[in-house]
Amino acid sequence: MRDHPLKTEETVSSPLEAVQRIATEIAGPAADAVDREARFPVEAIDALKKARMMSALVPRELGGFGCGMIELAAMCEALGQHCASAAMVFAMHHIQVASVLRHAMGQPYYRDYVTELTRGQLLVASATSEVGIGGEMRASKCAVAPGAGGRFTLDKDCTTISYGAQADDILFQARRNADSPPNDQIFVLVRKKDFTLTQKGAWDTLGMRGTCSPPFLLQSTGEDGQIFATPFADVASETQVPFSHVLWSNVWLGIAVGAVRRARAFVRQQARAKPGTVPPSALRLAEVASMLQSMRTNVHDVASECETLMKDDVQGTKALSSIAFALKMNNLKVSSSQMVAQIVHQALQICGIMGYKNDSKFAVGRHLRDALSAALMVGNDRIYATNASMLLVLKDD
Repeated sequence: MRDHPLKTEETVSSPLEAVQRIATEIAGPAADAVDREARFPVEAIDALKKARMMSALVPRELGGFGCGMIELAAMCEALGQHCASAAMVFAMHHIQVASVLRHAMGQPYYRDYVTELTRGQLLVASATSEVGIGGEMRASKCAVAPGAGGRFTLDKDCTTISYGAQADDILFQARRNADSPPNDQIFVLVRKKDFTLTQKGAWDTLGMRGTCSPPFLLQSTGEDGQIFATPFADVASETQVPFSHVLWSNVWLGIAVGAVRRARAFVRQQARAKPGTVPPSALRLAEVASMLQSMRTNVHDVASECETLMKDDVQGTKALSSIAFALKMNNLKVSSSQMVAQIVHQALQICGIMGYKNDSKFAVGRHLRDALSAALMVGNDRIYATNASMLLVLKDD
């Protein structure tokens, strides 16, 4: 029998409640230091591992919590309210776990791997970007090189690998072989004992500083069984893109919630200072609360639709690969990344100089800098260009 994820005195009613506690008691108090020092949010991730949340998506019969996308998205939102870097690491890890669970469990190697991941609470990173390709996920320069004894070698020159130095394992896409075109891609897991990372630059950024995402040269080897049998194109459309855009959007929603919470506290303080009056900033607070509700509704609705589709192995899978669904996912990413920056900026306007000062309890500078990264993660201009192409061939309903 596996150990209970939490000590008896810390028992909670749900995995979400455990993550909410970690967010408020551990991730939040460390968030400013993580941001200031551009360091990995080790306190939060260690606490999540102790609570066995790195296997939250893994089915219960395999030792996990069996959470779905909606519950996992709520965890990302909870963490995002207090430390966006910790939330983004948590989200990116689970995008990779979801890919394994949906596409590789028919392979003996991965059935064993999920057991190992659950037991050891392994942290999985992704290396999707590449020098000469940028963040274009559906094209690769690097290629699998077959070796002796059922093994391969695979090197990738990455523009970023989020928390690569802290990860136990890394999942990434590459060309099937040296003769394959850029879009004939496989997905492969490499293990810490089988890869080396050579850091090629620093990670001194405006926001999301704790994700620790410098450029690396990744040099790896592994067993042929570590290569997904499912083509990467299917992994991307059915899992990587939906999970990425939904979980990222919930991280950004959390940032927005955290900033509005500080703005609300500021307005309440103003109201207490002059009993019987409504501060002028209350009008702006009402406006930003409406914006936040719109963002939350959109993010939650799309997450609910995604989870429903993923439970349908026939029609759902077909829908996940459709142009209409790809447009919906892209639109979710664009709208969420734009709204989070607008909402946090509005919160700054409400708090004024007290929101601008980093040593203020109403400070939203970290929130704003983290929010500005959203439009750059798979750049919105690139998404608009992709949408324009898809709209030309989309058939009317």
